[in-house]
Amino acid sequence: MPNSFTTVGILALAVWLIAASALAESTPDETKSSQLNNHRFSAVLESEAAYGMARDRASKMEMVLDPQWEYRWSEDTRITGIARLYTEGFDHLEPGRLSQGEVAPNSRRLQLGDRTDMELREFYLRTQLWGMHLTLGKQQVVWGKADGLKLLDVVNPQNFREFILDNFDDSRIPLWTFNAEFPVGGGNLQLLWIPDRTYHRLPQAGGTFAFHSPLVVPQAPPGVAVNLQPLERPNNIVMDSDIGMRFSKFWHGWDLTVNYLYHYADFPVFFQSVLLAPSGTTVTVNPRYERNHLIGGSVSNAFGNLTMRGEAIYNTDQFVLTRNRGDDDGVIKSGEIAYVLGLDWSGIRDTLVSLQLFQSWLFHSADGMVRDTLDTTSTVLLRRHFLNETLETEVLWLQSVNQGDGLVRPKISYELRDNLKIWTGFDLFYGDRNGLFGQFDRNDRLVIGMEMGL
Repeated sequence: MPNSFTTVGILALAVWLIAASALAESTPDETKSSQLNNHRFSAVLESEAAYGMARDRASKMEMVLDPQWEYRWSEDTRITGIARLYTEGFDHLEPGRLSQGEVAPNSRRLQLGDRTDMELREFYLRTQLWGMHLTLGKQQVVWGKADGLKLLDVVNPQNFREFILDNFDDSRIPLWTFNAEFPVGGGNLQLLWIPDRTYHRLPQAGGTFAFHSPLVVPQAPPGVAVNLQPLERPNNIVMDSDIGMRFSKFWHGWDLTVNYLYHYADFPVFFQSVLLAPSGTTVTVNPRYERNHLIGGSVSNAFGNLTMRGEAIYNTDQFVLTRNRGDDDGVIKSGEIAYVLGLDWSGIRDTLVSLQLFQSWLFHSADGMVRDTLDTTSTVLLRRHFLNETLETEVLWLQSVNQGDGLVRPKISYELRDNLKIWTGFDLFYGDRNGLFGQFDRNDRLVIGMEMGL
């Protein structure tokens, strides 16, 4: 059954639309014009299809409709609602009915069948009060600005139904959030309270991009039975809330931020226990979420045609799987420092060259860990515009230095009109099937898509 809070939210948005129409029909002309000017209605229709080249089959044919309504209450106050109607032709990405175990009951999608669902994507009030800018409701909070991979952008969880191939705005899962921003110390302080206990939506078993790399999923030895327990999730709306802050300031040409987030890490930890019995060995897997303190920051500055930027974080509690069968619970707990350094160069007209280096270093090393103590990934982005910026070509290349696997994404898009864009491209994986990218080596695909503003 669909969650009642989600259904109420969607119906509330519909009621607002109906009320606005009724008001327009029942008031004098001048009042009608004033009332309607306070409302803005729009929608975005997006369709994308993919053909899996290695499997020689169509792997995706989705259509997404995002209707949006905005009501301007006053100069400083407005309400925004964004719904989403999603339908998929082949049911390969999220096969069957969704369990939605990672999602809080008040944020779950309303399922209209195996291939169609509806959700209240965003719904928030934005206003000013006592010198503060307040945004209250279901929303996205964007911290990091890295390309291809996320480092500091961890406030909102991510939908991994297409691994990391979806653009960040679509893959990011909005959360019910109290978001307050106000000036302090010559900069801006942002405070977050997030009672929404929603975490990463991981691909279901049988899905095109279901994880099977040993870097992510525990691997049982041959002949060993696995007993997977239900996912344990936080259940106290107050005590299990996430809280965060960000202080941002422009200083001598540098954009600086200092960030802090006390949260449940969005990937569950797969704790394991081994039972030896005459009938055989059984490994019981207990997935649950664990708390973490994230402390980080970002810097950026432009020097002519060159922009330098960086992000760094320290995680107090990072959990890594281990192959060591003598380990008590199958995971190693460690602190982690991670950073990304980026260089963006635009010295040629209509052209961008962007280079990034991601590194993650674990404080604690142990025999059997599935990943290296120092893990490195590099990215290269080449982008060029033609025909007065209506035609865009780009190539994004992500390479894991440790595993030797990666992903190459050439793409070309064209704006036929201001409200109509079409594109085509390839998603090409390579490398060892045990790697994060290489696990999808047989998922290479050709993609075509269209986006229209209504």
